[in-house]
Amino acid sequence: MQNIELWLDDNRDPKDPKTQQLFGSKGTEIWVKTVPEAKAYLSQGIVASISFDNDLGTPEEGRHLADWIEEEAYNKRIPRLTWNVHSANVDAAPRIQAAMRNADKYWEI
Repeated sequence: MQNIELWLDDNRDPKDPKTQQLFGSKGTEIWVKTVPEAKAYLSQGIVASISFDNDLGTPEEGRHLADWIEEEAYNKRIPRLTWNVHSANVDAAPRIQAAMRNADKYWEI
């Protein structure tokens, strides 16, 4: 059953009203701060949606996770999920969006 919503961000707590106001979190998401944490949930096939930050303060960033999701979607290893990008990184946000749009196409096939 897919029902988990992930919030990938190392600093912004999705339960914080300011984060909800400024970045669109609902407050019900599971807060994951690293790519490996997110992959652990995604690999179980239980994630319904994810919202991406890029700059996580680790070598792996949100764009790396989006690339991984794109590959997993292409290979039909994870189920379709909805997504959003709340990163303010002007270079990485479009890269995340492009990878996720490709994933959307692969899930449709």
